[in-house]
Amino acid sequence: MMQLPVPGRHLPALPLSSTAEPDFELAKRHLPILMLDTAEPFAPLVAGYAVYREKAKSRSSKFRLYPRAAAIIEYALWYDWDIQHLYDLEHVWVHIDDTGQVVTVEASRHGARLPMRRPDQTLPVEGQRPLLYVEPGKHAHWADPAEMKRDAGVLVEAMCSAFAGDQGIHLSNRFSQQGQICASLFENRLARLKLKRLAFKPSWNFNNSLDAQPALQLVPWEILEDWIPQRFEALVSELPGTVPHLAAVFLDCGDTLVDERTEVKRPGTDIVITGDLIPGANAMISELKAAGHRLCLVADGPRETFENLLQLHDLWTSFDAHIISGDIGELKPSPKMFQAACAAMGLHENDRDRTVMVGNNLERDIVGANRFGLISIFLAWSTRRSHKPRLRDERPRLTIRQITELPGLLERIELSLPNSAVQGGRT
Repeated sequence: MMQLPVPGRHLPALPLSSTAEPDFELAKRHLPILMLDTAEPFAPLVAGYAVYREKAKSRSSKFRLYPRAAAIIEYALWYDWDIQHLYDLEHVWVHIDDTGQVVTVEASRHGARLPMRRPDQTLPVEGQRPLLYVEPGKHAHWADPAEMKRDAGVLVEAMCSAFAGDQGIHLSNRFSQQGQICASLFENRLARLKLKRLAFKPSWNFNNSLDAQPALQLVPWEILEDWIPQRFEALVSELPGTVPHLAAVFLDCGDTLVDERTEVKRPGTDIVITGDLIPGANAMISELKAAGHRLCLVADGPRETFENLLQLHDLWTSFDAHIISGDIGELKPSPKMFQAACAAMGLHENDRDRTVMVGNNLERDIVGANRFGLISIFLAWSTRRSHKPRLRDERPRLTIRQITELPGLLERIELSLPNSAVQGGRT
């Protein structure tokens, strides 16, 4: 079978169906005209069709279908992206009579199947093709653009801007439920970041018909169904090399995770056996792990101290690596500590400027991070040590006062990184 390329770097080609396929000409004749906002960043790529001549369960959606006349042509419309998530499959249903005339048009809108009628109650049809207006970013269907803006404009603009990327990768669909597609927490974060960078303001002008763009590919649903998991896997695999993101988060322990005032040492030793977390530390670690961040402990002291403290609070295994001065033989700001951390995390020299070090000690954490080329973040929660830099190298790149501020700060950092700050990229 011939292969028809679809836009996208290193993405699988879509098998090109034969025009001799049953019902191909029928589906082509009634293929919807989709009017896109002129600011729309995503166009539909493929329409997978199926024809039903009696009531049946839809092959590509959750609905049961009941022909209003001779047949229903179901179009499953694939978009790689919705402004809030990777993966978008929309639908249009065209009911035709025995003469091939369109008698009813239905279309998807945020999980619902709705009849499409203009304000004057006429069918939104141009010739034999439904003419529908596509919600900016979200791709729900409307028969009238003015009605769309009036009824959904405020919500749509919010989803295209402040709430862009909120859902990351859509994994509540037929393919994920069947185990055909999946994604890691890290990949989900990258999808969120990509979409947040693509946030936009709708123009509410719909002159950008798909007829003026590369043709919407039309194939039987079964071909599209087989192709979607391949497409999904390829899109996800591209994220690390195309979306700017942090390579790792290095964290100190004392007065960064654990309140040093509460530490109790084993008598006659420097080994801490117990201590309380600072407010919000546990929730912060959970949030970073849920976002797929890779964490490395970079701390000064005996290994047993940190095993005691972090295991006590079930945090030891939250770290991908543990770099401890008692093992390395030198304290921060020695570059050996940071070299060891990078080696343990599989980082290279060109990953340094997309790696953060968070700590409470200007002389050790901040100086060491700055000299090593990391993004330094000073936690000014404790007053046990100075907050005033004496030397230029003690000036942190960024400062937070509560550890709970860190997840939000990391996202802002990632959104400000240059396009080269990707896996395998160079600055």
